[in-house]
Amino acid sequence: MNRGLVSRRFALHLALPLLAGAASAAAAAEQVMVAAATNVQAPLEHIARLFEQETGHRLVFSFGATGKHYAQIRRRAPFDAFLAADSERPGRLEQEGIAVAGTRFTYAVGRLALWSPQPGVVDPQGEVLEHGRYRHLAIANPRLAPYGVAAEAVLRARGLWEGVQGKLVQGESIGQAYQFVGSGNAELGFVALAQIRRPGGFIVGSAWIVPADLHPPIEQQAVLLRDTPPARAFWRFLQSPPAREVFRQYGYDVPESSS
Repeated sequence: MNRGLVSRRFALHLALPLLAGAASAAAAAEQVMVAAATNVQAPLEHIARLFEQETGHRLVFSFGATGKHYAQIRRRAPFDAFLAADSERPGRLEQEGIAVAGTRFTYAVGRLALWSPQPGVVDPQGEVLEHGRYRHLAIANPRLAPYGVAAEAVLRARGLWEGVQGKLVQGESIGQAYQFVGSGNAELGFVALAQIRRPGGFIVGSAWIVPADLHPPIEQQAVLLRDTPPARAFWRFLQSPPAREVFRQYGYDVPESSS
């Protein structure tokens, strides 16, 4: 028999198991479709890299307002998991039988900040709200976003809600409120602390970290929508020490145990 033909057959014999193994690994590594609140974009992108390294599964995110995601999920949008900016919507999905029973838990408690990208604009006590000369103040829409509810509560607590109506610029999510401030369309705005904090410090500008007792707790819960092995792996990883530490690094309070 021709030696070249034998060599090629032998090489093919060795390659077939390798190809089969690669195909099996590719089949095992799947995407997990995640609807998530805008405020957790930075930490979730960090967590996604850790999760993919550990499991091979890839997270595909849709970031947006919690209220809009809730409406999409009720219309059976094809998400595997939902990370909300509140506890109300995940609770509703559980009650409505849309979420996987027993998977709802608090993954983080959000913090609110008043921020300007310009140094020296926002003082450490937030007195700029009363005394500052600003034309526009950005907040998330309270009807759609829990961080907007918190911002409204702070302004009401300081007796300013009615007086700032002519200055408010409302985004449909906390992400859009952040964009309004970052682009200069508003001189300052209420944003999620996680949007201006990074591991090791803060981004440029000036900020007032709002005391938590000035607004209702921003308890952020997650829930599974489809009980598949990759989704379940993500649900477990989200509660692991590495994921919890990432949330802490971005300024969230993390409960000692899931609820």
